[in-house]
Amino acid sequence: MKNALKIAVIAGDGIGKEVVPEGLRVLDAASRKFDLRFDFTHLDWSCETFAKTGKMMPPDGLDQLRGYDAIFLGAVGFPGVPDHVSLWGLLIPIRRAFRQFVNLRPVRLLKGMDTPLKNRTAADIDFMIVRENTEGEYSEIGGRLYRGTDQEIAVQETVFTKQGVDRVLRYAFDLAAKRRKHLTSATKSNGIIHTMPFWDERFAAVAKDYPGIKTDQYHIDILTSHFVRHPDWFDVVVGSNLFGDILSDLGPAIAGGIGIAPSANLDPTRSFPSMFEPVHGSAPDIAGKNIANPIGQIWSAAMMLDHFGEPQAAAAVVAAIEAVTEGGLKTPDLGGKASTSEVGKAIAAAV
Repeated sequence: MKNALKIAVIAGDGIGKEVVPEGLRVLDAASRKFDLRFDFTHLDWSCETFAKTGKMMPPDGLDQLRGYDAIFLGAVGFPGVPDHVSLWGLLIPIRRAFRQFVNLRPVRLLKGMDTPLKNRTAADIDFMIVRENTEGEYSEIGGRLYRGTDQEIAVQETVFTKQGVDRVLRYAFDLAAKRRKHLTSATKSNGIIHTMPFWDERFAAVAKDYPGIKTDQYHIDILTSHFVRHPDWFDVVVGSNLFGDILSDLGPAIAGGIGIAPSANLDPTRSFPSMFEPVHGSAPDIAGKNIANPIGQIWSAAMMLDHFGEPQAAAAVVAAIEAVTEGGLKTPDLGGKASTSEVGKAIAAAV
């Protein structure tokens, strides 16, 4: 039997507490089938923690996480704690301290899933979004002046570095080389005069090292239209922190719903632990009802397995998800009546 992989589990808030156990259930099934071992440590860091202590995680939280092989996160955010407080108190510090500069999000129409797009099939919707994850539009540089007056000012700076842009572009090119050899860049250089022309210049420069990859680029506004009208055009799409964030919510929407969407926050150098989480957030409106879709969390577990160099186990989990969706067992967000735990148990059984 292989050495145990140390996983820090942060269920977090809202439906995170309901979908994370189903992700662990499926990981347990995969471990038995593929002779894997996991050592899970549950960390109770959340908005409830903030209400009690004034912090989303302990002062030494990042030091605690450093020794793990990966982080398995449910969701962050709950009414009563502003989103910028919860995210900047837990999720974003982890991404940045551990240099998780790639946010990888698959967009794929699974078997048995319905797309809102007319006359589209699974063959038309299968691409990957690579989002720059540690700089760009989500910088801490800026501030507020003259609060509460008619002259109030809010300033937010965008930061693109050559190193930061190049490394995420190279990751995207390398990923495209393993797939259908086509990379699309999201830009807005006609309206954002400094950072986006710089992004375009770096995209063109890095592309010279990948002559076998077909490239194109679209302004973000028309790109959102193309996602809806022409999803079959795309293989790998790379974007800045903000553009990648927007596109990776639109992508799952055309693939059936955000409840199925997984993501991986990756440090490709493997110097630090990577973090795996569903895209959907904490959904406080349905928390505690056992109706949340666990597929995004379970698919994130599959991405974690792939990151660990276990592609067979990862593929088995995704195949099990598809077996369940094709069989018609679905939570209410997908038009079904199944509970969170029913879907989780069915996928674990299918593994």
